Amino acid sequence: MTRVRAARPSEGPQLARIWFDGWHDAHARIVPPDLTRVRTLESFEQRLRAAPGEVRVADVDGVAAGFHLLKGAEIYQFYVTSVARGRGVAAVLMSDAHARLREAGVQTAWLACAIGNQRAARFYEKCGWLRTGTMVDPVVVPGGFFALEVWRYEKSLMGGAGGPP
Repeated sequence: MTRVRAARPSEGPQLARIWFDGWHDAHARIVPPDLTRVRTLESFEQRLRAAPGEVRVADVDGVAAGFHLLKGAEIYQFYVTSVARGRGVAAVLMSDAHARLREAGVQTAWLACAIGNQRAARFYEKCGWLRTGTMVDPVVVPGGFFALEVWRYEKSLMGGAGGPP
């Protein structure tokens, strides 16, 4: 059974590993090599420690199987382990993200998806997200930002909990 809860401080290294593995699985072949080079496990550990909000964890039988991190109206980070994919974990985690955004008063949420990340794009669209175009996302890298063109997705959160997760 999957439940979503706040991350525990002791889970930092485990969540950084989920982020590192998921990022490299989904992005390493489709983003510029200069960005891939700086996406080290240490960089994900540092970013997680400096996270701008609450990290929420998908817990499957006591084991972290994924997480999301919100930043304002944005689902800033969203990762699920390869073992948990296809088991409904991501849908439960996305429902939690939607609920948290609604609680914060967000009417239209958004997220960025690397151009070419078809697996993520299919999942977002299945959850009711609409691709609204592309944008340049200033992604955090050690010492600054890297300008990356991404797909922008938006979702109206008006009308309560109805509709796709």
